[in-house]
Amino acid sequence: MDDYRLHQQIKFIVEIDKLKQVLRQTYLLQDRRRENSAEHSWQLAMMAMLLCEYCREPVDLLRVIRMVLVHDIVEIDAGDTYCYGDQAEKAEREEDAAQRLFGLLPHDQAEEIAALWREFEARQTMEARFAAALDRLMPLLLNYHTEGQSWLEHGVTRGQVVERNQHIEAASPRLWAYARALIDDAVMKGYLKP
Repeated sequence: MDDYRLHQQIKFIVEIDKLKQVLRQTYLLQDRRRENSAEHSWQLAMMAMLLCEYCREPVDLLRVIRMVLVHDIVEIDAGDTYCYGDQAEKAEREEDAAQRLFGLLPHDQAEEIAALWREFEARQTMEARFAAALDRLMPLLLNYHTEGQSWLEHGVTRGQVVERNQHIEAASPRLWAYARALIDDAVMKGYLKP
């Protein structure tokens, strides 16, 4: 048995526990505390399992689930960047974080996880587009069901939400239609500025 390999894997597993401390801007439905990135990733994996039938094309579901589970690990070092805020330097911070965090793993697994993360970021494959669509849909759902708490705190407008989320359509016209209906209803209910 390769003890060094196991040691590297365990070190990575312990390190990613820090994802539970990365707070996002969205709020949970019940106690209205801020969601953490580990909770977000878990819920995306569940969404992938349940909503894959709405993807524009058939996808490798396991690949999608793996992507949504690793896509925010870089936030351990890079932090969460509010999606409607300043995105400057985000890519550089995340690339540095990816190098350090994935570098904790044995070389073969580091390359595999980094490739999944880069695929998600590039959104060139249908799996990546679907994973990214879910990543956009989940905060929209939480914002809607918390009566726009985060949107209102940040003065977010309908136009910003549409612009940020419109690529959902590339993966799933059905999910985009659902998202658009939620956005329109949120404006009507005063959860989101017109």
